[in-house]
Amino acid sequence: MIGRTPSHLIVASIAALASMLAMVQCSKNNSTPTQPTTPTLTVSGVTISPGSINPGGSAQGTVTLSATTGATVTLTSSNTAVATVPGSVAVAAGQASATFTVTGVSAGSSTITAAASGSQGTATITVTPGAAQVLGLTLSASSVVGGNPVTGTLVISSPAPAGGMVVTLSSSDPVTVPANVTIPAGQTTAAFTVNTRAVGGNFNNVVINASAGSLNATATLTVTTAAPTVPIASFTVSGPSGANTCRVNSGGATLDCTFNGGASTASPGGTLNQWSWTYKVAGTKSQNTTVPTLSPTTDCGLLGSGPLPAGATSLQMTVTLAVRDTLGATSAVATNNNVSVIPLAGVCGF
Repeated sequence: MIGRTPSHLIVASIAALASMLAMVQCSKNNSTPTQPTTPTLTVSGVTISPGSINPGGSAQGTVTLSATTGATVTLTSSNTAVATVPGSVAVAAGQASATFTVTGVSAGSSTITAAASGSQGTATITVTPGAAQVLGLTLSASSVVGGNPVTGTLVISSPAPAGGMVVTLSSSDPVTVPANVTIPAGQTTAAFTVNTRAVGGNFNNVVINASAGSLNATATLTVTTAAPTVPIASFTVSGPSGANTCRVNSGGATLDCTFNGGASTASPGGTLNQWSWTYKVAGTKSQNTTVPTLSPTTDCGLLGSGPLPAGATSLQMTVTLAVRDTLGATSAVATNNNVSVIPLAGVCGF
């Protein structure tokens, strides 16, 4: 008969086993959790575009990082006499790159270094001598009535350097210009006003000088007296048959068209008070009016005698007008050689 284990031993064994299980569970609960791995931040690239610039020009640099955690990247130029960069550029969190400006100073090459977290990247910029600077000077007009201004424009062949380019100006009576004009940094032109005074005679080819260091440019301006202002004659001929067409009315004494000099102008301060008309076909008629319109008359002395040449349907008439104003000034003669006159059958042999 197999002997039985005493009950107190069984209870002790169960308690020991429970204690061991508790220790194992506690050990699991107290284990250290695994920490996430932080990516290593490095400068993965530096580029500069364009890779060659002129003194005073600029290029865009780009620095790229290996992670998007954000960082401040230190920038240096190996030769600041050739090219300069800002001291640093910030790459924003969530971004992997940022741009910065490289400015050319003088001819040569320089290595641009970007450094962050103990790593760095480089790129090279070349600064090449630009073409020799050229200065030009233009005027908005080559001739002006004294007392009126014109506009001068300075032009250089490549952008002005930092601080701008100061150009010294000079001229002589009756022309005055500013002592100097600055072409702003990065710009190639600058405008200025050229003033003149009223003159009693013509001043031909007055020289305007511009200089900046060894650069020089000139332009010339002619200053004239005010041209005399006189009346100006202007007119139209129209009738029921159309512009520049007159038909002989029934009876043969008048034409159905109207001469209208209403577009004529007087001298400044004056008023037109006389319109002097002439009209000629075979003969000539002359009439003065104190109003701008005239209804012309006709007879066989004006028209001549028919018949019309074979194939012709009208006669050619020349109309002229001169106007006079209350200041006693008379205009030049305005002329229209292309007025057609359609004769009336049975009048003057037509």
